[in-house]
Amino acid sequence: MTQQLKLQQKAKELLTNKTVNVIIGYGAPINQPGLILVTDSADVDQLIWNDRCVQNLAVYLQRKEVRALGKAAIVVKGCDAKSLVVLEIENQLDRNSTFVIGMECCGVRVGSIAASKDTPPTITFAPKCLTCEVNKPLHCDFVIERDEPATMQPDSAKRYERLNKLMSMSVEERLEYWKSELSRCIKCYACRQSCPLCYCEVCVVDKNRPIRIDTSATLQGNFAWNILRAFHLAGRCVGCSACSEACPAGIDLDLLNLSLAKAAEENFNHKAGLDRSANPLIGTFSPEDHEEFIR
Repeated sequence: MTQQLKLQQKAKELLTNKTVNVIIGYGAPINQPGLILVTDSADVDQLIWNDRCVQNLAVYLQRKEVRALGKAAIVVKGCDAKSLVVLEIENQLDRNSTFVIGMECCGVRVGSIAASKDTPPTITFAPKCLTCEVNKPLHCDFVIERDEPATMQPDSAKRYERLNKLMSMSVEERLEYWKSELSRCIKCYACRQSCPLCYCEVCVVDKNRPIRIDTSATLQGNFAWNILRAFHLAGRCVGCSACSEACPAGIDLDLLNLSLAKAAEENFNHKAGLDRSANPLIGTFSPEDHEEFIR
């Protein structure tokens, strides 16, 4: 039995037994599955699972419309499950009111933009999958193992390889790189909307008394917005890449978040989303913290 059929079977069981009121999962189209909310056991055959289920659905747990439906079951990959841990630690998620269905993952595939109308897009594994350390989701209520051998073996030791390459550049070269990247930002805030950990009801960029960040897509305002958001995710980002995957301008936002994740790991031995008993990194003091890096 395929993972998709096992998922549909489990969803039907949960809804029939009234264990949950809604299943937050992936639905049509099959080549780019998006959100589907299933509340009737007769509709579980609409649930999809394949290697194009890229989106982190945890972002919908914070939606008032979804919460109004009652207790939810959510379909997550390993990287998505880590965001649930952070939400729980930050008291934004009641795990007793959420049933987590983990899907063991062989890696998800994304398509690059075609160079021309005559050139089809290139379909390849998402960069995050190449260094994944949680193919089998952690801290789930039910895990559905993959039904086929892995076609790709991730190497978590290479997690910071792209970042190290960037950091090997001079300060001037890195500045030019980020100028080039962030000049494409159109301030659509898709990065914010797709991130499960951006849950403020009123974002600082939406406040206008006073205006703290230029709301127009100027280079200065783009730097301010993207750097501020990265700092807000310091010690929290789980590397699900939802922001980069949602960005219509194709900005590699992962690199910003990765730099802070590396600092958290090297200086505080902290990896977000792995330990449900961990305290939030920001706001937690320990006498054993190393301080050399801030001098």
